[in-house]
Amino acid sequence: MTSPGLDILAIGDAIVDVIATCDEAFLAEHDLPKGSMQLLSPRQADALYAAMGSARETSGGSAANTMAGVAAMGGQAAFIGQIADDQLGKIFAHDMHALGVAFDTPPLASGTLPTGRCLILVTPDAQRTMNTCPGASHELRADALDEAQIRAASILYLEGYLWGPAGPRGAMERAVAIAHDAGRQVAFTVSESVCIAGRKEGFARMIEAGGVDLLFANEDELFQMTASSDLDGALAEMAAKVPTLVITRGPAGAIAVERGQRIDIPAAPIPTLVDTTGAGDLFAAGFLTARCRGVGLARQLRTGAIAAAEIISHFGARPEADLKAMVAL
Repeated sequence: MTSPGLDILAIGDAIVDVIATCDEAFLAEHDLPKGSMQLLSPRQADALYAAMGSARETSGGSAANTMAGVAAMGGQAAFIGQIADDQLGKIFAHDMHALGVAFDTPPLASGTLPTGRCLILVTPDAQRTMNTCPGASHELRADALDEAQIRAASILYLEGYLWGPAGPRGAMERAVAIAHDAGRQVAFTVSESVCIAGRKEGFARMIEAGGVDLLFANEDELFQMTASSDLDGALAEMAAKVPTLVITRGPAGAIAVERGQRIDIPAAPIPTLVDTTGAGDLFAAGFLTARCRGVGLARQLRTGAIAAAEIISHFGARPEADLKAMVAL
């Protein structure tokens, strides 16, 4: 096994976020369950975009947000995700490069599916309702992978949003085989409860086959993936299947279980809750960056909590404060 040249390489949706505020009545009018995530066709996305108020656009995607956080903390990050040769694709690539994240996936040819977008509506209580049109991002194939780059990363990080479609799933399965052959760790984030429906058996097979070394999930996702109805039972059931289990609990903090050791931490304090978009993404960024620095499990959790607290104190899922100084790794 050679020494890694990268800290973390992520594979995920290449998405441009379009973020706007709205009231509860707007969600009801458009039949959007508050706090949920739903998939839209290009036609549905066009209609919702036309109805939204003033919005701001920034490159997003769960794993891409995590890599932006890693780079903001001084980590060496890279990303693989499919964009199209269009304006949103150019925005995505520019933003990743500007943040210091290596991103070299060739775009789809012009005239194919457009670059993916996520229309995010934030209500006054800071809850986000996400409406995603995957577009080109779900066209990722194994031949877009850079095998040398995968072997060079200390940790391969995969997102659940991309696990469903056959093409991207095949690419991720190939990447897992390459990473493990090189002696690297594979981290997987469930991403969202909606990803579990219809995919639970596939998740279970991957986990039971030893494909995941580090699993991120929130408390609700943990219950959906196990047969237990109480937290301790669910933790014990899942921790028996993965070497490292990390569960986020919103304002209740986070839990990690590794080699029989369980650590609970509280959430990091924030001045004002503004927008919960990206909280889990940045928690993973902090945790993984700290892990690559070789600090203990408790410090990994605290670093994740600090990064998550920064992101929910403003709109958008990319850091605005000096995370490197905040986490002081």
